[in-house]
Amino acid sequence: MNNPLIKTLTGLRGNPRACVYTEPMWGLSMNLCLPYASVYMIALGLTDTEIGFIATVYMLSQVVFAFLGGAITDKLGRRMTTAVFDFLAWSLPCIIWIRAENFWFFFVAALFNGTMKVTTNSWDCLLVEDAEKSQITRIYSLVIVCGQLSALFAPISSILVSRLTLVPAIRILYANAFVVMTAKIIVLYCFSRETRTGMVRMQETRGKSLLSLIGGYGEVLRIIGRSRGTIFSLTITALSGAVGMINTTFWQVIASKRLGVPDSLLPFFPMLRSLIALAFFFWVIPHITKVVLKTPLLLGFAAYMIGQTLLVSAPQTGVFTYVVLCISLFFDGFGFGILAMLAESLVALHVNAAERARVMAIQHMIIMFVTSPFGWIGGILSEMSRVLPFVLNICLLGIGFLVTLIYYAKNPETEDAGATG
Repeated sequence: MNNPLIKTLTGLRGNPRACVYTEPMWGLSMNLCLPYASVYMIALGLTDTEIGFIATVYMLSQVVFAFLGGAITDKLGRRMTTAVFDFLAWSLPCIIWIRAENFWFFFVAALFNGTMKVTTNSWDCLLVEDAEKSQITRIYSLVIVCGQLSALFAPISSILVSRLTLVPAIRILYANAFVVMTAKIIVLYCFSRETRTGMVRMQETRGKSLLSLIGGYGEVLRIIGRSRGTIFSLTITALSGAVGMINTTFWQVIASKRLGVPDSLLPFFPMLRSLIALAFFFWVIPHITKVVLKTPLLLGFAAYMIGQTLLVSAPQTGVFTYVVLCISLFFDGFGFGILAMLAESLVALHVNAAERARVMAIQHMIIMFVTSPFGWIGGILSEMSRVLPFVLNICLLGIGFLVTLIYYAKNPETEDAGATG
């Protein structure tokens, strides 16, 4: 009970509690499907390039809706926006994925799925606007922990695939995702309340059109441009996002098609990665994020690079393949965990509080615009060689490592110091 994360969890009240306590439901729905998403597409006849193109369509859709997200969030309020766009972004695509037969089903689902950038904005506002700044990093840690808890249920996916074969099993998992996600939307709406800032912004935007609200983004861009911390956080988040997209999209492909991992075993590796990330979240990360975030960022980039290097170096046959994969996931688990938490936290810590919704909307749009080509690029590289998407990841992580060194060399006294509680 003395663990910092457990203390934070038990002490949550209001909207942060409603958001964090319902987050495991996301993990119990979508995260059961994600280990099979790419191989599900391959089983239905899609090529690696088409899979990468779908990932890029998904990211471009996010660019559009990230741009609109701030105005929508201010107009409808954080609570209502989250409910409406969670349904459009997750529940509706699940219905399409259940019935998917070819490329076009996934194309349409990706367009709807991209609306999640609206709810990312509104949900983030709902989560942190009424929270203490000193608790933000730990709150985001709890959010990621809740998502990783779904790893404990990975054997369900494995059993379904081994008993029913891949396609019917994944259709059932998407049906489960529809039910659980819809229930999450309802529960969160019932137990949350509009934030104080949200009520002010709803009043200020009453009677104004979305176009007029979007027209005010020029000043928002100036706010972002004046903050070195915001530009740094955008860079780190964009690099982490590109790496995460490539890893999520093509890890199953390299494991299944190059390293020969059976489909029924695929969920167990993300499960191991998640359990490792959870261990780091509870016993390591709270201690290394008590100082300026330079050290944990560097450790995260370095660990992730080691994990990706081991993945591309793994032998293609034999027991040693699984040994190398497990070691790779150990480093991936730490690197993913710390970068995912710190990327979100840096954005939240450096944002202009009075214009949080619109500033974060522009930030998300920039991030998605920069990262969107990497799905398509990763698909082309994967067609050439299954290892090349991960070589690209190693390069991106190396850039992140260098950017962090340069930023903190020029800004030794940064406002994120001490902000992690």
